Amino acid sequence: MKHVDVCQAIAERFLQLCKEKNTNPNKLAQWSGVPPSTLKSILYGTSKNPGAVTIKKLCDGLGISMAEFFDCELFYQLEQEIR
Repeated sequence: MKHVDVCQAIAERFLQLCKEKNTNPNKLAQWSGVPPSTLKSILYGTSKNPGAVTIKKLCDGLGISMAEFFDCELFYQLEQEIR
């Protein structure tokens, strides 16, 4: 498996969930009350530290808990950040 950092894993997870819910990032932003530019910065990797409140709002928009969001193989595979 390729090395994925936390921000990439978060972006991939949101894209995966959009696909599962048959929606797109613009709709997700609308449902969650998060500006589309904020979500796009997460998805395109320009946001280096997506905040917990933003992730929570996006999860609310998807109708899932944060526990459900992070309960994914992407996050189990993350390498330790501190060396």
